[in-house]
Amino acid sequence: MGACLALGSLGSCASCLCGSASCLLSSCCPSTNNSTISRLAFSFLLVLGTLVSIIMILPGMEEHLNKIPGFCKDSSIIPGTVNCEIIVGYKSVYRMCFAMACFFFLFTIIMIRVRSSRDPRAALQNGFWFFKFLALVGITVGAFFIPDGMFNTVWYYFGVVGSFFFIIIQLILFVDFAHSWNESWREKADNGNTKCWFGAMLFFIIINYILALTAVVLFYIYYTQPDDCTEHKVFISLNLIFCIIVSIVAILPKVQDALPNSGLLQASLITLYTMYVTWSAMTNNPNRQCNPSLLNLVQQITNPGATPAPGPAPPTPAPGNVQWWNAQSIVGLILFLFCTLYASIRSSSNTQVNKLMQTEDGQGLTSEYDAPTGDDGVRRAVDNEEDGVTYSYSFFHFCLFLGSLYIMMTLTNWYKPDTDYKAMLTTMPAVWVKICSSWLGLLIYLWTLVAPLVCQNRDFS
Repeated sequence: MGACLALGSLGSCASCLCGSASCLLSSCCPSTNNSTISRLAFSFLLVLGTLVSIIMILPGMEEHLNKIPGFCKDSSIIPGTVNCEIIVGYKSVYRMCFAMACFFFLFTIIMIRVRSSRDPRAALQNGFWFFKFLALVGITVGAFFIPDGMFNTVWYYFGVVGSFFFIIIQLILFVDFAHSWNESWREKADNGNTKCWFGAMLFFIIINYILALTAVVLFYIYYTQPDDCTEHKVFISLNLIFCIIVSIVAILPKVQDALPNSGLLQASLITLYTMYVTWSAMTNNPNRQCNPSLLNLVQQITNPGATPAPGPAPPTPAPGNVQWWNAQSIVGLILFLFCTLYASIRSSSNTQVNKLMQTEDGQGLTSEYDAPTGDDGVRRAVDNEEDGVTYSYSFFHFCLFLGSLYIMMTLTNWYKPDTDYKAMLTTMPAVWVKICSSWLGLLIYLWTLVAPLVCQNRDFS
């Protein structure tokens, strides 16, 4: 544990640069809003905790984690003998993410109804980084001494619910990213080479839909059986139909009149993301006949005539061979990092998304004012929140709280501890959580398209 937390010392070095409410900038840095710096710094703490969690679950860390007093010992509360080679990495991730979740949830409560940087609590949001880092380290150390009991099982269900909402937040951020992308390229097309920019947009639209359609075909081939896997057939078919519906709605004339920047670029990106969530859900199905391993899929693709090994694969990893880095976990981690960074620096003119994310229009990385220069020649970030905050402090921390739970479930493959904590098991609830989140996310995207038509007395410009 000490070796893992030593990585956190890098954070303390970085945090020294932001010891006050106005963070210091080097002379080569662009003019930056104080609100953006704060979001980046908190996101850095979340990413730092994620890196520590990854280190804890790597092979070979068991012998170091077992040195923590009482961390992986037989207990009268837990029946049976605990197999530390299987459980210790997952227990470590649970506790690291528990500490991050507690840290961000505490700030969620503290920052409720902060209206401007004049509020005394805003100084806590935008400064005191060294002490906040120490608080996170202290909570983490204490989390490793939580007795097992029902902690892992109860925290697993917290992780499932939190991840459900974070997947929806991811989709909202992808909607906003696609909207900003589309708007930027349309402006460049109007001011420059029209055919070039519209051709580039068409290229990415076609690529996104080809990838999504290819995924659907592969799903039907490898994740369904003629007389089995009914759930997968329903999931794939419904999500394909839903994606076709939202794509058609996005280009309807009435929708185009109300939302000129809506189009197939956003719909294609959402379709591709929905296919990823569908695949991620199917990889958590405990029925191994419907959930082949990636290695088996590669063997079937490279050797079409080869016969797969008979019988279902074991549902749990073998002792001493615990791994989190399967394909869907790696993709999930990459998407998480992208969304976390984008949420910190986003500058959006999409009014509906800004209302959902509780941010103001056009608040991004670059300030419209030059950063003030102090007597020491060092520029400082612009305090752009004296008249009002540009984002909800409380909601931002709540998103990071959900992100902590999502990382926990991603690194542990959404596995649930069994009754005697000897292994981690895949379960159908994880499948349904992901599928339902994809349906709700598509519904939210559909609402962003039809809302101006349904609520015509409101301004959606």
